[in-house]
Amino acid sequence: MTIHRRSFLGGTLGGAAALGCNLLSFPADAAEFRLRFGNNQVADYPLNVRMREAANNIRERTGGRVELMVFPAGQLGTDTDMLSQVRSGALQFYSASGLVLSTLVPVSAINALGFIFADYNQVWSAMDGDLGGTIRGSIEKVGLVAFPKMFDIGFRQITSNETPISKPTDLKGFKIRIPPSLLGVSMFKALNAAPVTLNWAETYTAMQTRVVDGQENPLSIINSGKFYEVQKYCALTGHMWDGYWMLGNSSSFRRLPKEIQEVVAEEFAKAAENDRADIAQLESSMKGNLESKGMAFATTDQGSFRAALQQAGFYKEWRGKFGDDAWKILEKYTGTLT
Repeated sequence: MTIHRRSFLGGTLGGAAALGCNLLSFPADAAEFRLRFGNNQVADYPLNVRMREAANNIRERTGGRVELMVFPAGQLGTDTDMLSQVRSGALQFYSASGLVLSTLVPVSAINALGFIFADYNQVWSAMDGDLGGTIRGSIEKVGLVAFPKMFDIGFRQITSNETPISKPTDLKGFKIRIPPSLLGVSMFKALNAAPVTLNWAETYTAMQTRVVDGQENPLSIINSGKFYEVQKYCALTGHMWDGYWMLGNSSSFRRLPKEIQEVVAEEFAKAAENDRADIAQLESSMKGNLESKGMAFATTDQGSFRAALQQAGFYKEWRGKFGDDAWKILEKYTGTLT
C-alpha cells in the first residue's frame, strides 16, 4: 500500500483500510520500496505486458530495492476509485485516459476532440510536445505527476449493422453507444446522431437487441468484444484519439530517492514506447482479422466530418471550454479548427 517500509504503518493506515487490505509484516529482505500500479485493462493488454516488464527492470536496476506490483482489470476498483486512491496516496501509480482524467483536469480531454488528428505523426508530435506539456502542467496542479510518454489506446472507429457510415449525413438519427463522456455526447449530437451512453458491459447486448445501431472503439477492442457477431460494417473514421497518462501521487513519488525516481521514469518511458509499437502492430493486423470474420470496411473522408463539426459550432464551443491558450497550442499540430 505504501512506498516505504519505514512509513508503512505510520502514514497510510487509512488508505489501506479504505481498500480493505490486511496489513502484513514484511520479511527483513523484502523490498525497501513497495509500489502499486492499478489500471482497468485485462492482464494481457499491451499496457500491462509492458508494465510487468518495467517492474522487472526496475527491480533489477535498483538491486531489489523497489518492487512494483501491477494490478490489472480493475482489481483495485473502478477508474473513479483508482483516481481517488492515487490522489490520496493510497495507490502510487494509475493509468488514466484523457477522457477519464478530464473529470478532474478538464483540459486533459482536448486530444480527444473529434477529427483533429489525421495520423499518429500528428498525435505523437502533439502529445510528446507542447500540447502534452500543457496538459501535464495542469495535472501537476491537482497533486499528481504525469510521466511524459503516454501509452496508446488507439483511434476510434464506428461500427454499424444496417448501412456503413461513410459521410456525416449517414449519422443522422443513428443511435450510437458511447462511454459516458460530455465530449463524446457533444460531438455526436453536433453530427445529428443520437448518442446513448452505456457502460461497457452493456454494449454487446445493446447492439444484439437493436437498442443501439452501432458503437465506436479502436479495432482491437472491436475484435476482443466480438462485435463482428452483431455488427456488419466498420467505418474507418478515426474520429477520436485517446491514450493513457501514467499518473503518480506527487508527494509519494518525490519522497523516493532521486536515483530511484530516475529509474522509474526511464522504465515508464520505455514501456510507453514499446506499448505504442505493440498497438500499432495490433491495429495493422486487425482489419484483415475482422474481415476474415465477416466484417466489411468502409472508408471515410475525415475532412467532411471536420467541416460538419465546424459548421455546427462544435469546435467553437469547446474552444471556449478549454481556453484560448490551450487551443492555440492544439492548432499548432492540427491546423485551424475554428
